[in-house]
Amino acid sequence: MPNYVEFNKISKGFPGVQALDDVSFRVQGGRICALMGENGAGKSTMLKILSGDYQADEGTIIIDGMPASYHSPHGALKASISVIYQERQLVPGLSVMENIFIEDLPKKGIRIDKAALRKMTQHILDEFELDVNPSEPVGRLSVAHQQMIEIMKAYRRDSEIIAFDEPTAPLSESEINTLFKVIRRLKEAGKVIIYVSHRMSEIFQISDDIVVLKDGKLVCELNADETTEQELITAMVGRDIGDTYAELCRNENIGEVMLEVRNLETDDVHDINLEVRAGEIVGFAGLIGAGRTELARAIFAADPISSGEIFLNGQKVNFKSPKDAIAAGMALCPEDRKEQGLVLDRTINNNITSAVLEKVKTGLFLDKKKERKLSHAAVEKYSIKTPSIEKKVVELSGGNQQKVILGRWTSEAMVTKVLILDEPTKGIDVGAKAEIYQAICDFAKAGLAVIFISSELTEVINLADRIIVMAQGRITGSLSRQEATEEKVLKLAMHH
Repeated sequence: MPNYVEFNKISKGFPGVQALDDVSFRVQGGRICALMGENGAGKSTMLKILSGDYQADEGTIIIDGMPASYHSPHGALKASISVIYQERQLVPGLSVMENIFIEDLPKKGIRIDKAALRKMTQHILDEFELDVNPSEPVGRLSVAHQQMIEIMKAYRRDSEIIAFDEPTAPLSESEINTLFKVIRRLKEAGKVIIYVSHRMSEIFQISDDIVVLKDGKLVCELNADETTEQELITAMVGRDIGDTYAELCRNENIGEVMLEVRNLETDDVHDINLEVRAGEIVGFAGLIGAGRTELARAIFAADPISSGEIFLNGQKVNFKSPKDAIAAGMALCPEDRKEQGLVLDRTINNNITSAVLEKVKTGLFLDKKKERKLSHAAVEKYSIKTPSIEKKVVELSGGNQQKVILGRWTSEAMVTKVLILDEPTKGIDVGAKAEIYQAICDFAKAGLAVIFISSELTEVINLADRIIVMAQGRITGSLSRQEATEEKVLKLAMHH
C-alpha cells in the first residue's frame, strides 16, 4: 500500500498559458490533502497529470519512492490511481450497475452475470445510502445522483490513490455527509486522498493538510487545524477580499413587475405563483429535488408546461421553445454549464455570439468584425482569463466558462429583460465568486429581473432581495433578505 505520492518539480504549459510551474509537494497515505486555489490556479491540470490524461512537460510523480511510469488513464488505473472529475464520465444509456462495474463486469461463461452484478451494485448503493434502482439508466438520474454513481465507480475499484475534483458541487447536505463518511473510511484504510473543493467549510471539515496553488505555482502548504478560513482565502487570492457581501454595490431602485407566473403546472412543479420585478434579485432556495431547476426550465420553455400562464412586462406570452423565450428577452444560465450551457469544443468567440448570430450578420454573412467586438467586450467586462477569444471553451477553468455564459446573455447585442441563473457559482473559487456576485448586482442595477438559484444558503440569503423557498415541486414560503435566516429557510425547505 502506498505511503505517499509526491509531485516533484511538475511543469505543464499550453499555448499562451503556463498551467503549472515547478510544483512540488507530497501527500501522505492516511491523511486527506486539500488542493486549493482560484480557478486557473492549476489544480485540474495537476489531477489530469496524476490520472494520465496529460503528460507533464517536466518533473515526475513519485509513488513510494518509485517514479510513476504510466502514460494514459488506463495506465493510471492499473497503477491503482482513480480521479473523480467534475465532468462526469458515465454512459447515459447504460444502467447504474453497468456504469459502476463498466471495466469489470462479472461473467457467467460469455454472458454478463446480471444477478451477481445487481447484488454487488446493491451492496455499494447501501454503503452510500442511495435509493436508486441498479437497473435504472444513468441518463435518467438527477445530476446529484449521477455524481454519486461516478464516485461509486471509483470507490468500487479500491484504488490506493484517490483524487476528488469538486465532488460535492451538485450534492445535497445529506449526500455530502454520506460521502464524507466514505472518504473518512478510505482515510482509515490508509489511502492517499487528494480533495479539491471551493467550499471552505468542507475543507476544514474533511482535510488534514492544505496545499495552495496560484497561477500554476505552489504558494504554501498548511495544516488545516492550524489555519483560519481568512488566512486560506488570502493565500489563495493573494489579497484579503474582506466581507464579500458587505462590499457589494447593490441596486436600490426596484421597478415594476417584469415577470409574472400564475398557477404554473408541469410534471415536476405544481401551483407556482410568483412575481419578479425589474431590478430585483429573487433567490430560490430548497433541497436537491425541490424543483427549482425544473421551474427555471419551464419558464424558459426548455420543458413543457401542462397549465398556467406566464406574463412578461404585463403581456401574456406563450413560448413554444427557448428560441421564442430568447427573442422575448429571457436568458437562462443552466445548472450544468458543460452539458447545457456551452459548446465545449468551440471558441469563446463562437459561444459568446451564438445567441445573437442574426444581429451580427451583414446580408447573408456573419460580420466577423462585429462578432469579435462583442466577444472582446465580454472578455474585458468579466475579466475572462484567456490569451485569445479563439481559445476553445473546454480549455478554460470553470469560473471562466461561467463568465463566457454571462458574457453571451449580457452582450450589447442582447436585449435581456429576465436573467435566470441556475447555480452560477458552482465549482467556482472565492475570488471569481466575488466578481460574479457583483456582476449579478450590476444586472439588477441595469434593470434586469434576476432569478438566482443556489444550493449554498449563505449565498442566497446574502445576495437576493427576496428568497422564495421550494420543497417537492411547490413554493413553501417567501422571505425578504432582512428577515431571512438559515434556520427559517431550512424550515421552509423541509416543509412538506
